[in-house]
Amino acid sequence: MAARTPTKALSRLHSPVTLQNIVHQIDDFDLAGFVSVAETFPPDRYGFVVTPNVDHLIRYHDDATFRDLYAAASYVLMDSRFASGLVWLWKGLRLPVCTGSDLTATLFNKVIRPADRIVLIGCSDEQARVIARMFALNNLHHHNPPMGFIRNPDAVEDCLEFIEEHSPFRYCFIAVGSPQQEAVAHALQVRGLARGLALCVGASLNFITGSERRAPRWMQQARIEWLYRLLQNPRRLTGRYLVRGPRFFAQLVRSRFVLRERPREAR
Repeated sequence: MAARTPTKALSRLHSPVTLQNIVHQIDDFDLAGFVSVAETFPPDRYGFVVTPNVDHLIRYHDDATFRDLYAAASYVLMDSRFASGLVWLWKGLRLPVCTGSDLTATLFNKVIRPADRIVLIGCSDEQARVIARMFALNNLHHHNPPMGFIRNPDAVEDCLEFIEEHSPFRYCFIAVGSPQQEAVAHALQVRGLARGLALCVGASLNFITGSERRAPRWMQQARIEWLYRLLQNPRRLTGRYLVRGPRFFAQLVRSRFVLRERPREAR
């Protein structure tokens, strides 16, 4: 059994530290470019992917611990067409977009084979069964941590041990919301036992199973997918998009974005 992971870092996920001149480093990958990287990721190594949207970028600005999680990530892929468009308009920098939802769907539809070992963290048991049936997967392993698990050291340990017990995996999709999913991915890196590529993908599994609908393609291309999601679930998302979200405009003025042409090797 692996040594227990210290939970001090996990407990500091919401420690606010407001700074100016924050630097956001984004890897130079669109969807097609990163799929080729994920397809050939070495099975004897561990790496993890984060997919920043506007909400994540706000947290990155405010929370030093969250910045540490992102700094440890093997790949940072821009998830938001809306944020990418604003950076282009305000900063003159074109950031390629590789959304977690498109990446997850493409890997399942075009890359993953039936015998590949796949780990799902989050989503319901029924959703896991649906995914296994949809893609004829015979080596899929699923664990759904309890609500609020990140504040429970035993629940965190159960989650980490489940992933490690099913390593090496081809892909581990961690879909427990941010910043919990990034904390889990980083803890696996620190422990050093897991092998394979872990992807922090938020609601992507909901879209695949149909439990949550994605915006029509024209709304995605128009950079207003956020509006579609807000209309679908106003009670849950009004605070995120209409109260918290506008803070990104002010932070954008004080932030710098850097396009990394040569991403670091996956750890």
